[in-house]
Amino acid sequence: MAQLTYSRLSHLLRISVNKPSALRTGTEIKHGAACCVQSKRCQRSVDSKALQERQKQIMAKGLPKQKPIAGVKQVIVVASGKGGVGKSTTAVNLALGLMANDSSKSVGLLDADVYGPSIPKLMNLKGNPELSDNNLMVPLTNYGIPCMSMGFLVEDVAPIVWRGLMVMSAIEKLLRQVDWGSLDYLVVDMPPGTGDVQLSITQNIPIAGAVIVSTPQDIALLDARRGAEMFKKVHVPVLGLVQNMSVFQCPNCRHQTHIFGSDGARQLADTLGVRLLGDVPLHLNIRETSDRGQPVVVSSPDSPEAEAYRKVASAVVQRLQEVNT
Repeated sequence: MAQLTYSRLSHLLRISVNKPSALRTGTEIKHGAACCVQSKRCQRSVDSKALQERQKQIMAKGLPKQKPIAGVKQVIVVASGKGGVGKSTTAVNLALGLMANDSSKSVGLLDADVYGPSIPKLMNLKGNPELSDNNLMVPLTNYGIPCMSMGFLVEDVAPIVWRGLMVMSAIEKLLRQVDWGSLDYLVVDMPPGTGDVQLSITQNIPIAGAVIVSTPQDIALLDARRGAEMFKKVHVPVLGLVQNMSVFQCPNCRHQTHIFGSDGARQLADTLGVRLLGDVPLHLNIRETSDRGQPVVVSSPDSPEAEAYRKVASAVVQRLQEVNT
C-alpha cells in the first residue's frame, strides 16, 4: 500500500479547489440574496408566500445532497461552542465507552478539527495512513478504534496554513475517502464554534445526533447554546449536553468544590428542552491519562471517572433510539 503524505494531500486539495464546488461560497450567497431582492422589486404583484418559497429555492441552490458514509450506520458529532471545555477528551472516551458498554458494536473516530487535531495525541497514534487498493485512506487503529485525523499527515508542531476552500476539500476527503469498513457508530470530534466545517459536515452527510460539551461556567454555556441552536437550525437532532469539569474533589479531604459553577449545563438543557447526558468531574486522572494517550475508559476502567463516561455513552445510545423511533 502507498502512503498518503501531507504534501501529496496538499497537492490534491489545490487541484480540487480549482474545480467547481458543490458548497456555496460567500460570493454565491450574496449573489443569491441580491437575486431575491431584485426579484422582489420586479414582481411586487406576486403573492408574498410564493415569493418566500422562491427565495428558499434560490438560497438552497447549489447545496450538496446528503449522502451516507459507506459502511457507517450512524454518525454522532461531538461539538462545543468554544474550545477548552474538554470536547476532544469527551469524544475519545465516548467512543471507547460505546464499545465498552457493548463489545458487539464497532466504533470509529474522526477528527474533523483540521487546524488543531487532538485525536493522535489522545489515542497515542502516529504515522501516515496507507492507501488501499481502491485509493482510500486506511485509518490508524488503537484500543480497537479506527481513527482518522489531519494530525496523521503533519508533524506535531507543524501549522496547517490553508484557506477555507482547501479546508472544505480536506473535510470532504476525510468524509468520503476513508475505508472505515463496517461501523455501527462513527464519532466525529468537531472543531469548536459554528463555522464552515460544521455546516459542511451537516450538509454533506446524515447525522444521527449531536452531543454538546460544556463546562458549567456561564461564558461557556453561552457558546454551548449557540452550538445547540445551530444544529437545530440545520435539522440535526441534539441528543443532549455533557456537563464537563462539573466538580472537583480534593484527593486528601474529599471536599467537593464546584470550580466552574454548579448545574449550569443542567439548567441550559432544561431551557433548550434537551437531556443532560451526564456529569464528568474535573479529575487529575482524566488529564494524566489523556496526556499519556491512554484514555481513562481503557486505562482505569473501574474508576468513577470511567464510569461517568460510560454513563454518557449509555445515555447517547438511549437518545439515538428515541430519535429514530
